[in-house]
Amino acid sequence: MMLQDPVTVLKGVGPKKAEALARLHIETLEDFIYLFPRDYQDRRILTAIGEMEENSTAAIIGRVERVVQNDYQRGRKQALRLYVSDGSGGTQILFFHARYLMKYFETGREYAFFGRITRGRTGLQMVHPDFCRAEEWEMGIFPVYPLTKGLTQKEIRAWQRAVSPLISDKEDYLSDDFKTRNRLVALPDAIRTMHNPGDRRSFQLARYRLIFDELFLLQIGLAAVRSRTGSRDGIAFSPGTEEEEYIRALEFPLTKAQRRAVNEIMADLEGPQVMNRLVQGDVGSGKTAVAEIALFKAVKSGYQAVMMAPTEILARQHYERFRTCFASKNIEVGFLSSGQKAAECRRIREALRDGIIQILVGTHAIIQPDVEFRRLGLVITDEQHRFGVDQRIRLREKGENPNVLVMTATPIPRTLAAVVYGDLDVSVIDEMPPGRKPVQTCALTAKDREKCYTFVEQELAAGHQAYVVTPLIDESETLDVRSAQEVADELAERFDGAHGHGRYTAALLHGAMKQEEKDRIMEDFAAGRIDLLVATVVIEVGINVPSATVMVIENAERFGLAQMHQLRGRVGRGGDQAWCFLISGSETETSRARCAIMQESSDGFCIAEEDLKLRGPGDLFGTRQHGLPMLMMADLIRHADILKHAGEEAKAILAEDPDLNEEEHRPLREKVEDLFGEGFTLEL
Repeated sequence: MMLQDPVTVLKGVGPKKAEALARLHIETLEDFIYLFPRDYQDRRILTAIGEMEENSTAAIIGRVERVVQNDYQRGRKQALRLYVSDGSGGTQILFFHARYLMKYFETGREYAFFGRITRGRTGLQMVHPDFCRAEEWEMGIFPVYPLTKGLTQKEIRAWQRAVSPLISDKEDYLSDDFKTRNRLVALPDAIRTMHNPGDRRSFQLARYRLIFDELFLLQIGLAAVRSRTGSRDGIAFSPGTEEEEYIRALEFPLTKAQRRAVNEIMADLEGPQVMNRLVQGDVGSGKTAVAEIALFKAVKSGYQAVMMAPTEILARQHYERFRTCFASKNIEVGFLSSGQKAAECRRIREALRDGIIQILVGTHAIIQPDVEFRRLGLVITDEQHRFGVDQRIRLREKGENPNVLVMTATPIPRTLAAVVYGDLDVSVIDEMPPGRKPVQTCALTAKDREKCYTFVEQELAAGHQAYVVTPLIDESETLDVRSAQEVADELAERFDGAHGHGRYTAALLHGAMKQEEKDRIMEDFAAGRIDLLVATVVIEVGINVPSATVMVIENAERFGLAQMHQLRGRVGRGGDQAWCFLISGSETETSRARCAIMQESSDGFCIAEEDLKLRGPGDLFGTRQHGLPMLMMADLIRHADILKHAGEEAKAILAEDPDLNEEEHRPLREKVEDLFGEGFTLEL
């Protein structure tokens, strides 16, 4: 076996297992060795059942006294309960969706269990612990890997053992001198130790090396982006164009925050250096109006402008707005997406090349090589974190140093903004337009669900619309959470006129659907043909539906605060009072604290900071949606000192060898380009 071999060379990895591993971004054996444990289980000590303590983790061995299978919720879920004892006491072991385990557990036989101890209705219990027959129990420190549907810890551990000999083949992309200077252990040793930790010192050294690597590679890649967008001569737009007159004619007056952002953008556009500016603002804060003014100035200065959005329906919403706004100004607006017919695409491309289309709005179809502008002066990306670094660069390269404006409704904590958007000046719209009422947020438990949906029905009866968001599409075999399909079925039975039980139309929307189907459902919801939309977080970046007044978030404990704030921003956009209900399946102290923050604050930046404290930066920053490599080990807050040191080392190397073309730096260059994705290069 070799590192670049596909995972299907491993015993037991067929098409279905390979598909599940791909969801964890594992396609090759090299990907496998970088799947590091998210935790470790210390199984070196057995605990007597009578000595178990609530909220601790323990290993026990007990005899199965009784096996009970319960059906509930109209037969949708099954719970398997085991009653086990060891002479010192007894406890309950609980599994959901566990019909497949009925034949495994035999009354009178001893089994080993390892898991977290919680308190149930009848006393202490374990829910979904690891288990095996007592004679198969192994003591030691065991890695706990991230999982997805269709995979088990036992399988991942077995495959990791099979792959481990290949770790020695892993090339270290840092030179020996660099490692010595920075006190870094060799990469193969670090990887091996993370999977099988020995003593505490070697584990800490291994972890430090991998944290340093993530932050160092991140800094190298971001430095390459900055070198393309830094202080270069740009296109200076004409001063004193007609934007002030245009602003006075807007339907709504600008807020102070919008006016401040517009002034900063105008100063950039009229200056000699290329503009690279980020506009951050909550959903509904008026970012689109600011972009509209920038587009107007670009055209009145004699240039074309382009705006790229992450979804076709959002792009089309922008297009319809701009076409209407600019019609009286004789400004031609065009639309381009992958869903259009070939003849229409050709017509748009020709009009763009000829300069007839002055503003182009569209999806990532805009960055295709055959899309050419006659005189591009301004590039705008909406929800910019949804695009990869290479996509943003390719859009920018459609012109000669065009001015760049990027917008996001995802509040990035100020402590991270310098890292994420270090190449951009930042404008913050931290004020909502007058007349928009804050969304009333209520934290509920499962027992309040009926009251919640009674309220939803009242809002539908008043002519409003509602969203219900769940964390999963389908039922999970390991998580006791409500899926979108399950909730959609229940609410269709309750509300949907198509089923003969109500007067309202309910629909289901999730990311696994084809884009055309998602667009059709969102269009129907926006047009009022659907009253209640059950969805996963696919609606986080959605469209403007003014009559939507209720957002219900099921299993709220499984969402980040910033994510829930984004979802909450989908409602209350039409001036009516809106509500957000957080139904939590957990009553832990952390869950209560998170719900309290959501109820007390409507400031997206404050919430993002709190999310950072509670969850770390992974959900806010370390995702592929930002177009940056995922941070699996590093935490930008806790590891701020390492981040600073890694940044200094990155600057030093790039000052000496900007393109990393020297022989000793080529492995580093390949690693950075691979991490940042296809199309990214360190070449200037």
